[in-house]
Amino acid sequence: MADAAGGFGAIIFIVLVVIMLGVLAGLALVELQYRRRPGNQLVMTLGNWELPVYEPDHYTLVGKLELQNQTRTLEIMVPQIAAEATLLSSSDLSDVTTTTTVQPNHNDAETRPDGYWFAYIVKVGKSTGVTITVDIHGSQLRSLKSAWVKINYMTYGPQGRIPKAHHVVVPLTFPDRSQPLSSRVTPAGEVFPIPTHLLSPLDDPVEVIKRYVTPHAKPNDIVTIGETPLAIMQERLRHPSTIKPGWLAKRLCYYFLPTSSLATACGLQALVDIVGAWRVLGAFVGGAILKVFGSPGGFYRLAGDQARLIDDVTGTLPPYDQFIVLGPQDPGRIVDQIKQETGLSAAIVDVNDLRAVKVLAATADLSDTLLKQALMANPAGNADEQTPIVLIRPKS
Repeated sequence: MADAAGGFGAIIFIVLVVIMLGVLAGLALVELQYRRRPGNQLVMTLGNWELPVYEPDHYTLVGKLELQNQTRTLEIMVPQIAAEATLLSSSDLSDVTTTTTVQPNHNDAETRPDGYWFAYIVKVGKSTGVTITVDIHGSQLRSLKSAWVKINYMTYGPQGRIPKAHHVVVPLTFPDRSQPLSSRVTPAGEVFPIPTHLLSPLDDPVEVIKRYVTPHAKPNDIVTIGETPLAIMQERLRHPSTIKPGWLAKRLCYYFLPTSSLATACGLQALVDIVGAWRVLGAFVGGAILKVFGSPGGFYRLAGDQARLIDDVTGTLPPYDQFIVLGPQDPGRIVDQIKQETGLSAAIVDVNDLRAVKVLAATADLSDTLLKQALMANPAGNADEQTPIVLIRPKS
């Protein structure tokens, strides 16, 4: 009798174990399917921006953007959208006022006369339009450098309400290209810092070179672009509000020097998002081991170039001091494109006030030695000079 009861108990135990394993397997399958879900990939484009009104006491800035649903198989709703503009100037703005309005441009629905943004469904693979208008009034408008337009919009779908933000920096003034350039003499030859408007993702690096450098260039001249301005033009920047630091970033960031751009959870998470958590963890462990054996800097070598190139908040000029700016993408392709379209030899460089010059990419006819001799004194500056391009005229 006891043996029968024991055998029955064993069968019950086995059945319970099988059921438990089945439940766990089912939960694992649900989790796996969830991780493969497309999520919420509704994005806003940079759009096209114009200044149809450009009067001494009145500017009207108009941007036509799109909300694109890049989410596979899922519709995403947009129940709310709002915009605000921050003006950057070299003068006092106490008498300057701004009014920002948002107008929907749906192909299949009329715009309400009261300007209300009604909840709109963006279907799979489709997009809808939105117009942002910024009216600026005041007496010091010619001193305005740029407008930083911040667009906050709410998305709604299977993952619930997810707030998103979009940032566009629009230049309002442009340097006079006819003015002569100031130059400095270096061991490699003359260097000319080139003033530009405040560059943004609305700009194309090759077109910027054509606009500001070509009128002053001579045969055999060399053009260099700072790595941060190039990254900004490539939209390689993220506002910290859009970054969600994970377990790894929150803990490892404390082990970096306070001056490092990886010493904050958001800064380190930006690197994790680029190269992956496992590479960051491996670089951290490997770097610690190398440091014990007298070889510092191992983390940056193992984590890749982006680890050195990320600029955390405060790392560049306003309004980009509010953003994390990543390293540029494919700089070798950019210098080759500049050479092909302008005839100028070109380089992408990272220069600081400590006389350190790192050449990220250069056309095949350039030597790192010449570039370092010309740029060691950092002619572009690290403050608000707004001279992100340097023209080098080598000694003949």
